[in-house]
Amino acid sequence: MEDEPLVVEGKLEIPFKYYAGAQASKFFIELRDNKKILGVKCPRCDKVYFPPRTTCTWCFSRLDELVELGTRGELLSYTVVHYSEPVHPVKAPFVYGVVKLDGADTGLAHLIGEVNLDELKIGMRVEAVFKKEREGNILDIEYFKPV
Repeated sequence: MEDEPLVVEGKLEIPFKYYAGAQASKFFIELRDNKKILGVKCPRCDKVYFPPRTTCTWCFSRLDELVELGTRGELLSYTVVHYSEPVHPVKAPFVYGVVKLDGADTGLAHLIGEVNLDELKIGMRVEAVFKKEREGNILDIEYFKPV
């Protein structure tokens, strides 16, 4: 006779703390306190990553030179979301886009706001819009809007 699995219905809560690390902590503090967006520059190949990371994906060098980026950039790609889910940060329809800030070599997927869906286009210039009450996370940039 096979053993039947024991299934217990219920809710499991697991409290934990997340440590973002030195690079990400500086990034989030500057974002929260000063509305400054930081990247990190590779000393070997000069690639600038946004958001910062600790290892260069091209040459595997250690990254620790934080550089200030502007708040403007280019929309590299986007998708329009037409359905709502509880995990979405806003109600549908809304736009997710990949934004490459001026001076950076990589892009960040983020919300695009204040945009007419018929006017969306790859290559359009966008600018960060910051929340009034910032908490030290990536959603301190509320969205990027067309310039």
